[in-house]
Amino acid sequence: MSDPTHPGAPVLEVADLSVTFGSGPSAVRAVRGLNYEVRPGEVLGIVGESGSGKSVASMAVMGLLPPHARVSGSVKLLGTELLGASDKRLAAFRGRTISMVFQDPLSALTPVYRVGDQIAEALTVHQDLTRAEARKRAVELLDLVGIPHPAERATAFPHEFSGGMRQRAVIAMAIANDPDVIICDEPTTALDVTIQAQVLDVLRKAQRETGAAIVMITHDLGVVAGFVDRVLVMYAGRPVEIGSVDEVYYHPLMPYTMGLLGSVPRLDQGERGRLTPIDGNPPSPAALPPGCPFEPRCRLAVPECRLAEPPLRPVRHSRHLAACIRAGEIERGVVTTVPKLPEIPEEGEERPPRESRRVVLGVEDLVKHYPLTRGAVFKRRVGTVEAVAGVSFDLREGETLGLVGESGCGKTTTLMEILKLARPQGGRVVVLGRDISGLVAADRMSVRRDMQVVFQDPMSSLDPRMTVYDILAEPLRAHRVREPGPRVRDLLRLVGLEPEHAARYPQDFSGGQRQRIGIARALALEPRLVVLDEPVSALDVSIQAGVINLLEELKARLGLSYLFVAHDLSVVRHIADRVAVMYLGRIAEVGQVDRVYDTPMHPYTQALLSAVPLPDPVVERARRRILLEGDLPSPADPPSGCRFRTRCPLYKAIGETERLRCVHEEPRVRPMGGDHGAACHYAESLDVV
Repeated sequence: MSDPTHPGAPVLEVADLSVTFGSGPSAVRAVRGLNYEVRPGEVLGIVGESGSGKSVASMAVMGLLPPHARVSGSVKLLGTELLGASDKRLAAFRGRTISMVFQDPLSALTPVYRVGDQIAEALTVHQDLTRAEARKRAVELLDLVGIPHPAERATAFPHEFSGGMRQRAVIAMAIANDPDVIICDEPTTALDVTIQAQVLDVLRKAQRETGAAIVMITHDLGVVAGFVDRVLVMYAGRPVEIGSVDEVYYHPLMPYTMGLLGSVPRLDQGERGRLTPIDGNPPSPAALPPGCPFEPRCRLAVPECRLAEPPLRPVRHSRHLAACIRAGEIERGVVTTVPKLPEIPEEGEERPPRESRRVVLGVEDLVKHYPLTRGAVFKRRVGTVEAVAGVSFDLREGETLGLVGESGCGKTTTLMEILKLARPQGGRVVVLGRDISGLVAADRMSVRRDMQVVFQDPMSSLDPRMTVYDILAEPLRAHRVREPGPRVRDLLRLVGLEPEHAARYPQDFSGGQRQRIGIARALALEPRLVVLDEPVSALDVSIQAGVINLLEELKARLGLSYLFVAHDLSVVRHIADRVAVMYLGRIAEVGQVDRVYDTPMHPYTQALLSAVPLPDPVVERARRRILLEGDLPSPADPPSGCRFRTRCPLYKAIGETERLRCVHEEPRVRPMGGDHGAACHYAESLDVV
């Protein structure tokens, strides 16, 4: 399983690692016989769905599991066994020879200590440095990972950093003592795509500086494609495929790996082919099925798969291994691929041109400002947060409009202003032909029937005390629908669930099933407009694909219009007809989705698209990156003129005279051909995908 392209003895060797929680029949075997090696300078990617054992394995390697966890096997760091070592001995290795970058940097940093002091502490624990020397080195490390004004930032507390800056500070701490191994546990999961690109760039730079081996644990197959050398795919607590990144992506030998890759929407593919989700849900570690754990979900399964769990063994050559009894047939081409689902049927009649279709939702110069106050007893206004500063767009019948942008750009505030159906602070909102400024209570009730919402987190949006039947019947009863039983059964069938599920509670379902229940509730009153607020962001990629397919089927079957708010630009390209890109409370670019993605005109859109990783190793390694410097400015103090100019790469390239226009004149969305528009004085197309 070693890679000869990375010479030298392995720095980290994991052999037959197993982790069990509890005992007896209810014992949970979270990790079952994990094996891998990492050599100096090598990057190993570990991927898999939630619950596959990725993070538990990394915590076991670091010796950070709770005392009740039973760990067996072997973990050798530079030839020294770590399993069974005392806390004192492990402390000598952690932070110096092996370090870790955690998923949530805010919880990884102590909130009551300054960032520079925490990095300095990591240095003084393992090196003979004075406090002054350690503080100086901490500033140098912050500068190395790209934090602006590092001397000043070193005296700040973690809550004063943005999410991306906190993650960079954690990376600075991880590389402080030039470790031999860095374990990164989902280091980019909670970050915007632009900040994710910055963090990955910092990790590459850190590896060049330290020469460390990296174990990258992630669910993002795009990140893996462009960052790692080898890939280890985990399922049900054990490895099911391992090989070089090119081999695993272009010649997968395990149906589970094929399913993961087939579930990913591609940013670089405009055609609307149906995604191929993995059927069902991952098994519980406490109740694994007999034989191959993936057999109940596998479309290539044969009866022999239920007899015994297949071992991980070489198929193509000694470095490409798969745990599937049909891997040899797949390698020889006898079985070529996982069978695809039938395409989503088109609507019966060809849709008329967009201009002739009715406007379902119209937003004109929408404004929402929040007062910024100080004082506990006597509050005084000290500023204004310009959350939404003049947003305009429209949505037509049978259309999906994607609203995208970084966190803090105003997407959710725009959504809430529409959903409140109350007079906006500024501008105009027209829903289904009705101006919401003049709605009375009865009109508002009528509009709500035709406009429904699906929330990001289905667990928090579904009442855990109510059965699925009551959840789906509630909107029907509120609108005086008699005998909701037949409609509830129809709704469950419509979203791919069984009528028998009506008697269960939300906590009895998986995340994907709960989201289907949320969609069924939104469709209960046969709405014409559905607002979707990050509906798939909390789901594994395999489950996400099924929900995306469902949304497309429902749109085609029921003639729905969607306002789709998301941060995942790949999902938006797959599902949307048009897209509006927001930046700091304003629209930066808007237009037909293929036009915007293929020929982006605004520098911000170009940077967003270039930062989205593609699940294609060769393409991803050759792509042009546009890294934005810094973080999103505060909406309480936006830049004058063009709000994007402080981070704009084009602004730095133009002359002084042109810059003055960017500083003093705020650009408006201007036509770029057809319905494509961009808010940039010097907009020009650039191929970044």
